[in-house]
Amino acid sequence: MADTLANFYAVIPAGGIGSRLWPLSRADAPKFLHDLTGSGQTLLRDTWDRLEPLAGADRIAVVTGRAHRAAVEEQLPGIPDRNVFLESDPRESAAAIGLAAAVLVRREPDVIIGSFAADHVIRGTRTFEFAVQQAVAVAREGYICTIGIQPSEPSVGFGYIKKDGELIVDGAPEAAVVERFVEKPDLDTAKEYFADRSYLWNAGMFISRADVLLAELAENAPELHAGLLELAEAWDDRERRGPVVDRVWPTLPKIAIDYVVAEPAAEKGRLAVIPGHFDWDDVGDFASLAKLNSHGRNELAILGKNARVLSDAASGIVVSQTSRVISLIGVKDIVVVDTEDALLVTTSEHAQRVKGVVDALKLTGRGDVL
Repeated sequence: MADTLANFYAVIPAGGIGSRLWPLSRADAPKFLHDLTGSGQTLLRDTWDRLEPLAGADRIAVVTGRAHRAAVEEQLPGIPDRNVFLESDPRESAAAIGLAAAVLVRREPDVIIGSFAADHVIRGTRTFEFAVQQAVAVAREGYICTIGIQPSEPSVGFGYIKKDGELIVDGAPEAAVVERFVEKPDLDTAKEYFADRSYLWNAGMFISRADVLLAELAENAPELHAGLLELAEAWDDRERRGPVVDRVWPTLPKIAIDYVVAEPAAEKGRLAVIPGHFDWDDVGDFASLAKLNSHGRNELAILGKNARVLSDAASGIVVSQTSRVISLIGVKDIVVVDTEDALLVTTSEHAQRVKGVVDALKLTGRGDVL
């Protein structure tokens, strides 16, 4: 087991509904509140268990929506009340992570924070811990650090990080400077990145001294930075917090932390990366979920406590929340998601298009199934 890291605070942003996993993932039951791996625990609980040895149970904060507070606290009974940061509505990752940084730096001026999504799957505890330990060492030197995943295939589903030269930091033998971020590529480009080996998947993990992260926000997003400081000043006063949140939070710009912190820092040589040699997946759609649960084999993966599935020469994934019998014969790479009020049938090839169904349902006013 890893020793807890001095001055380190783990932050878990637990937001978004995971619209490409509809109808399993919904506004009132988002992706991070589901067991998508058959572990018997939600992804949120898995994330907590991964971080507790590094930070300690009293130094993990969760940023989530007000509507999910009860579910989060049920999943994480050990979390202190003061470490549950509630958003009145989603404002993207820069606001969520920036809020945690602004509040925590007031409590502890030299705090180092690490942001780790609530809905990712990671396998390889020791290698994950070693990567975080290295990232914290780099953050102590004043860099913003990210953990990039060494690609296992030429994926078009992830953004990439291009490594530059080696960075010499005690305790971080694999540290490198980041040259640039790259958006999701086409397949031919992804094959080039995979062969190059200086490209890593962008897993959205950021580790930094809180004051350094806030300084980057002040430089690149001054309006957001000012609002976060106003929120933080009132946050630990219960009587003042509510009115200030209701007034300030809706005015914060919606923007991802990649655009206002990571990419600008990379341009100035202030961003470092640690390669992560552990298995990682953001479970972005049912195709990745099928692959994750079939362990890469061409077979049928089945999720659901009471799933009743009969299959003959079928592959893909079935997720069932009902007691209906589902029979599949001679179909390849199928995706079937059966819930009480909605049924999805598609294929792995078209799994990314599920978000389009969600968008269409919003336009038709069918919020009852979202």
